[in-house]
Amino acid sequence: MNQTLLTLVCAPSIERIVVDWLLEQSEITGFTSLEAYGHGSDPEKLNVTEQVEGRKKQVVFHIHMELDSAHKSIQRLKEDLKGTGIHYWLVPMIDAGRT
Repeated sequence: MNQTLLTLVCAPSIERIVVDWLLEQSEITGFTSLEAYGHGSDPEKLNVTEQVEGRKKQVVFHIHMELDSAHKSIQRLKEDLKGTGIHYWLVPMIDAGRT
């Protein structure tokens, strides 16, 4: 099994842009999105409200796909959505399926 979980994290202000971009990618057959909060120690990356609350609202996308396709998607993401601050990571999938 050469499967991976690609995770993207972005600001809510670009959620629609990322959704549209993901839907345009032929190797991505589906994904999950959810609201999340980021916590960190760099206050310069937070506005005043976020500094007081100690958290930053974000949107997380999970995409289960082939590893080679994930690398290609990341490269396209870097080209197409450059400068948007999207954070990503890949995690190997040990197993996946449906019941």
